[in-house]
Amino acid sequence: MISLDDIRSAARVIAPHVVRTPLLPHGSCWLKPESLQPIGAFKLRGALNALARLENRSNGVVAYSSGNHAQAVAYAARLHGVPAAIVMPSNTPEVKIEATRALGAEVFIVGITERVERAEALVAERGAALIPPFDHPDVIAGQGTIGLEILEDLPSVDAVVVPMSGGGLVSGVATAIKALRPDVRVIGAEPALAADIADSLRAGALVRWDPVERARTVADALRDEPSALTWEHISELVDDVITVTEDEILAAMAGLVRGARLVAEPSGAVSVAAQAKFGSGVAIVSGGNVDPALLARVLAA
Repeated sequence: MISLDDIRSAARVIAPHVVRTPLLPHGSCWLKPESLQPIGAFKLRGALNALARLENRSNGVVAYSSGNHAQAVAYAARLHGVPAAIVMPSNTPEVKIEATRALGAEVFIVGITERVERAEALVAERGAALIPPFDHPDVIAGQGTIGLEILEDLPSVDAVVVPMSGGGLVSGVATAIKALRPDVRVIGAEPALAADIADSLRAGALVRWDPVERARTVADALRDEPSALTWEHISELVDDVITVTEDEILAAMAGLVRGARLVAEPSGAVSVAAQAKFGSGVAIVSGGNVDPALLARVLAA
């Protein structure tokens, strides 16, 4: 498992390149809008930390992602002047695919169960370095810097609500929070249609859902499953999980636009939908890369 020192080291590495996002009041609660990062999501933190620590990146980097990690790795690779090849599943929103290409990455579109295999093949073909979306200590440590910032800006916080999927974000944030303030509750938020971590915590062991089942949720960035590494963090550090329906996710998206003037993608609104069920703490709005047509439908509903 990663340590507080790993996260503090990551904070120093990424500080020149990320936005230190503010805490924004939202009713009786607070929001941490990672949607304001240069690539529109928290993933930039982990990608920057992981890429900066690579011993050899001369042959470029490879990543697989449903969108936000793709953009993060493409951005970090461009910053360091190395090529990036990104494998994305065919159900990725077009807005995320085009944004990744616009950052200079070479994009490969594959079936929803084929992206890891294709990424590993590219690594073997090119001698490139793989930067996974969550299953890596440097990625997790980068995401954990969000937890440091929350505690610095709101020492009285009682709970932090974190969207969960592969588990890199919640693993890093929970490590920071529990190391400094073990009394603060870390609450995971999941779509009910992709609630494999909630099932796993109830069972006391990893429960695997079929990828096709997880793909049903509109929260496209929350369709992954945890790795052994992230599960180790989650099972030890996460206090509770709240699941939310598709209607609750879309309602939270609309509420963020109207009440907080924030655009969030469905995955970014999951934490806010969960926070509404208990009414306190900080909700991490993990991303804002929403399909414009979906946002228009949500606001018109």
